[in-house]
Amino acid sequence: MNLQHNFLIAMPFIQDPLFKRSVVYICEHDEEEGAMGLIVNKPIGNLTIEGVLKKLKITPKVHSSTMKLDKPVFAGGPLAEDRGFILHSAQHVYTSSIRISNNTIITTSRDVLEAMGTDNQPEEILVALGYCAWEKTQLENELMGNAWLTVPAETNILFQTPIADRWREAARSMGVDIQNMTSDVGHA
Repeated sequence: MNLQHNFLIAMPFIQDPLFKRSVVYICEHDEEEGAMGLIVNKPIGNLTIEGVLKKLKITPKVHSSTMKLDKPVFAGGPLAEDRGFILHSAQHVYTSSIRISNNTIITTSRDVLEAMGTDNQPEEILVALGYCAWEKTQLENELMGNAWLTVPAETNILFQTPIADRWREAARSMGVDIQNMTSDVGHA
């Protein structure tokens, strides 16, 4: 089972503040190496893409009102919280880009940030600091323990659904009303 380009949807009983009601987009999954993903519905306070660019001394050159730099930056996970990860649509490839799906790429190089606000900016962007990781079989064990639901990722949920609705909408995409679920799901 390969979960790359899937959402992990935290079950309602998860109480850890970072993972409570979280949606994790799986960027890489390999049964031998484990998995890596980004939480896509937990913004970091008032931090925006524009704020990150200012901290890095990158001056955005806004050419169009469609190139929004006021989007929030997300807490991607508890590991390497000082590292940036940019999920974006697939129009452009940058120095450190890895294709996750036909429509989604993850990039970690500075050149994608330098493209923000210019004509080379990807149409869809999500910036996260930090990431989540699971060692070999760790994620599979969490799935068997009913900590997560999985569903193929939808780019409209990833990039366009309001942040507060992503957890519910990701579950709804598989026909589930997650707020009515219990921890007994999957146990007969």
